[in-house]
Amino acid sequence: MTVEHHRPRDGATSSKKCPRWFGVVEFACHNEPVKLLLVEDDKAIAESLVEGLTAAGHSVVHVTTGAGALAERGQELVLLDLGLPDMDGRDVCRELRQRSNTPIIMLTARGEEFDRVLGLELGADDYVTKPFSLRELAARIRAVGRRTLEGVPNGDDSDNNAPQAIGAMELDRRTRRVRVDGEEVVLTAKEFDLLAFLANDVGAVHTRTEILESVWDAHWYGPTKTVDAHVASLRKKLGDHRWIEAVRGVGFRLEPPQ
Repeated sequence: MTVEHHRPRDGATSSKKCPRWFGVVEFACHNEPVKLLLVEDDKAIAESLVEGLTAAGHSVVHVTTGAGALAERGQELVLLDLGLPDMDGRDVCRELRQRSNTPIIMLTARGEEFDRVLGLELGADDYVTKPFSLRELAARIRAVGRRTLEGVPNGDDSDNNAPQAIGAMELDRRTRRVRVDGEEVVLTAKEFDLLAFLANDVGAVHTRTEILESVWDAHWYGPTKTVDAHVASLRKKLGDHRWIEAVRGVGFRLEPPQ
């Protein structure tokens, strides 16, 4: 098992002279450095990603197997390829999620909605379908990191500490827990963020673009279908698809099932 550690180049994290690498410069310059674990067995893809991500200011530990990924500790975000030589990447995702809340972005050639939803249900926070650009991946890292690494609740904001009741659902933003009919619903960080955003204005319709800019990133670079995949996963976990209604040609709204 090979483990490679790659640290950002001197000055890459905060210098205004960000390295221009495959058009990622504007994202790199706005990123906070993240300790990344890259799980990818394809040598060419891994080398390309390591070069670009370290140029963007991140520290990257690269492993080529599922066993190597499970042996690592201390990462702030995991980039997980599903096609690994020793075990299914989905099993790796499940085990990682069972022991920590470290954000996971799946790297997959499987672009069908079923595969995307399954990955989210197993605990992934986002997914990127191959082939993808480094520019898109940098945006996904920034979006997931902004919500999960920096999104620490403010203990002084007492108005937001009380759980919100929406029909049979109780949403607690302080503890980031959701219950339906008294039973806790286990959500990924991104699923909770999406649900909390929709709950800010129950019954209101939010466009996919509005959701992406608020829940993911104002400079989102990627397909709007990522919203649909997360909505599908949320519906299944909440136990009733009527919790989140799709408004054709517009977006989604949250309402208690009638």
